[in-house]
Amino acid sequence: MRSDLPKMTTGLPPAWAAFLTDWDRSLRSGNYPPTTRYNYLLGVAQLGRYLADEASQLDAGEAASTPTAVTRRHIEAFQAWMVQTRSAATALNKHKALQQFFKWLALDEEEIAQSPMLRVRQPKTPVKLIPIIRDGDTKKLLDNCKGKDFVQVRDEAIIRLLSNTGARLSEVANVQLGDVDLSLDTVRYHGKGAKDRRVRVGPKTARAVSRYLRARASHRGFGLPDLWLAARGAQRLSANGIKLMLKRRGQRAGVSDVHAHRWRHTYAHEWKLAGGDTGDLMLVLGWSSEDMPRHYGASAAAERAQQVQARMGIGERV
Repeated sequence: MRSDLPKMTTGLPPAWAAFLTDWDRSLRSGNYPPTTRYNYLLGVAQLGRYLADEASQLDAGEAASTPTAVTRRHIEAFQAWMVQTRSAATALNKHKALQQFFKWLALDEEEIAQSPMLRVRQPKTPVKLIPIIRDGDTKKLLDNCKGKDFVQVRDEAIIRLLSNTGARLSEVANVQLGDVDLSLDTVRYHGKGAKDRRVRVGPKTARAVSRYLRARASHRGFGLPDLWLAARGAQRLSANGIKLMLKRRGQRAGVSDVHAHRWRHTYAHEWKLAGGDTGDLMLVLGWSSEDMPRHYGASAAAERAQQVQARMGIGERV
């Protein structure tokens, strides 16, 4: 993360760069996850660059020099530009980042009297239903991993772990060797908000992970603490590396739109279909908000309702 900050601040006016550096220090002291820090800082840096580019049209000369001069009008223009050039979902992410930054600038640093975000509305985003991934498609991906070489064994273990536990991509990517306990068939995930949880894995997943660990022991990067290693060189396999791997496996197996989050939605769908307790599901998947169980698996909600309807047989008992 520290290596990303100089790149983000390159070309920004000194005041913008200085405030970003100070905010990064504050976020790190608060133990914010690296991905969260990156997204927050990127949103602010993008606002700074946008104001510099559009200073004359927005009458943003002072705001282009320092974030303490940013107004509601400047942020609304930036947000509208994000919606137009990227997407409403991206604009919403930037909105959340800017909320945190200007809150810090007002309350922690006391550099401004109040946040310019106070009356800026969040962009409305369409509800996107992520389709679940069927067992048949997961099997195609696993069949594509059949073999004994390092990459095949590694990729099968990753796919089985995603499918079997419904974990986030970042959680699977950040598993350390010490997080795996095959004597109990469990894996510890480091979730959002510095919340760790230990989950149980099934026999097939445990076997796949065990096979991978044997292959890993003779790999060049075996001395690293990270569980997943890249195919070449002594380096870890990052979350983005796993994302690209899933895309390649999907193309080879003839399965479209393969990404880790589909297994998370599938896990929630299967749990609800089996009549599992919502509170237990929140614990297993690392959720603290009760909105999440309603959102996940929503694309298959009609299917669940139809199966319940058939099972209940209402009107068929007379």
